Amino acid sequence: MKEFKIAVIPGDGIGQEVTPEGVRVLDAVGEVTGAYKLSYEYFPWGCDYYLQHGSMMPEDGLDILRPFDAIYFGAVGLPKQVPDHVSLHGLLIKIRLGFDQYVCTRPSLLLPGIKSPLAGKKHGDIDLVVVRENTEGEYSGAGGRSHPGMPFEVALETSVFTRVGVERIIRYAFELAMTRRKHLICVTKSNAQRHTLTLWDECFERLAAEFPEVRTERMLVDAMAARLVLQPESVDVAVASNMFGDILTDIGGAISGSLGLSPSVNINPERMFPSMFEPVHGSAPDIIGKGIADPIAMIWTGALMLEFLGHKAEAAMIVEAIKGVTAEGRVLTPDLGGKARTTEVTDEIIAKIRAAAR
Repeated sequence: MKEFKIAVIPGDGIGQEVTPEGVRVLDAVGEVTGAYKLSYEYFPWGCDYYLQHGSMMPEDGLDILRPFDAIYFGAVGLPKQVPDHVSLHGLLIKIRLGFDQYVCTRPSLLLPGIKSPLAGKKHGDIDLVVVRENTEGEYSGAGGRSHPGMPFEVALETSVFTRVGVERIIRYAFELAMTRRKHLICVTKSNAQRHTLTLWDECFERLAAEFPEVRTERMLVDAMAARLVLQPESVDVAVASNMFGDILTDIGGAISGSLGLSPSVNINPERMFPSMFEPVHGSAPDIIGKGIADPIAMIWTGALMLEFLGHKAEAAMIVEAIKGVTAEGRVLTPDLGGKARTTEVTDEIIAKIRAAAR
């Protein structure tokens, strides 16, 4: 039996509610299959920690996390208590950059039984992955402000793109497309950003020559946003910069029925550092404490963590259990039109995992 050390950071808001549910499912699969054992260490980092200590995580937080096999992360942000730019950069982005987690992949799948806000779409019509560059671009943090409070105050935010950063994320996207439907869309805004994103386009064209089996397209991000709404079935894999990938994946979650269904991974493919697994939905301050947060994204994210750790069959068990629950439609949280509570959805998923293992 393989054993893995997992750092668990529930974080803020509903992250503290859905993270235990994800852990329950991970443990249930490990128990029924005997394939692995996870040992967890919990870290109370987030906005509450910031209010007590003046930082979102300890100064040596990265050193603390480095020995772990993976990081299972809930959510970050309580904007009424801590400004969002402080919480995001102080925890999530600090980990992404510090551990060179340059690949963020976010699948969007219309699950069986789930109604898309797009008319006429059925299970299988939406099945795409956005590959997002995760460590530079628009979120690099380069810039500053001068003359604060003055009429001539200046704020600069500089996008930073490096050839090595662009090429490695595009190469990853091509390799992923090879395992799927062999179709890759490069998303930029190079007609307006004539220096950084023309570099991106040039790298894409150069790398495309190494993957002749993959059908390629180039699209501007505004046209891509429209395409996700009008023709999502035409999209297999898309690769985009940090900000564009972030925005497009929110659209992907919305057209798939709910952000509460959207998993996400932040990985260092070379495995020099631990990778981090977090759902897309965020801390959802409007439903904190109500017990109705959808745990599916967190549970699905756990499945992606298992897959990354080498347990593809066990990951597939979780995804199939999720599909079984949504297909039946009996036990769903309010974001999906149901009345179930968070723990009830998890109970149902675990019941299907146990039934499948018999």
